[in-house]
Amino acid sequence: MSKSRRRKIFKIVVTGGTGRFGKVLKKVKTNHKMIFPNKKKLNITKINSIEKFLVKNRPDIVIHLAALSRPMKIHDKNIIKSIDLNIIGTANITKITSKLKIKLIYFSTCYVYPSTKGNYGENSELLPINNYAWSKLGGESAVQMYKNSLILRICMTENPFVHKKAFTDFKTNFIFHEEVAKILMKLLFKKGIINVGGPAQSVFKFAKKFNPKIKKISAKKMLGRTFPLNPSMNISKLKKIISND
Repeated sequence: MSKSRRRKIFKIVVTGGTGRFGKVLKKVKTNHKMIFPNKKKLNITKINSIEKFLVKNRPDIVIHLAALSRPMKIHDKNIIKSIDLNIIGTANITKITSKLKIKLIYFSTCYVYPSTKGNYGENSELLPINNYAWSKLGGESAVQMYKNSLILRICMTENPFVHKKAFTDFKTNFIFHEEVAKILMKLLFKKGIINVGGPAQSVFKFAKKFNPKIKKISAKKMLGRTFPLNPSMNISKLKKIISND
């Protein structure tokens, strides 16, 4: 990153700022001016709402967090809502940021990868493991069309780890929201696709570091033998960026 970019203070609009990660991002110390509009001020399902807010505030960057995520079953029970928010909503954001020439950063998920063998790089094949991941990949399709954009395929979880049991046979790249928020500040000027997460390890191994009393559970037994158990990503690109920062 150039020194001039480091010194410049940017105006950044964050959609979905009232969500779990948005609340963490608000606490990050930065010189950039961060704006966290609620749904009434910026509704991603209404393209006029998006354009009105962005024209008024004229940000340099939009970080698009707003999405339907949990519970995962909602993406099976209510696919209309999933499509409206995660696919069409993201397409709407992409349309207006491209129209106004605003940099766009989109939060996707590691679950867009097939999740069968792990160590997925940014150019690996894609095959979402569930409807949530399909909806996020649908959003990616729109963002990919806009060259002034960055897609982050992220694997993160809340701090503290809230579950009493953790999978011993499900391998992932979990890191806490707080760490992702700090990493994000180092990626603001990047473009393309970047995998964001920690070391590849079982959920149990990750959780046990913070809760020695956590109990073991099998994803294969709970979710079925055919459920993909290894969405872990190769994060060498991220490591190189951070080391050169």
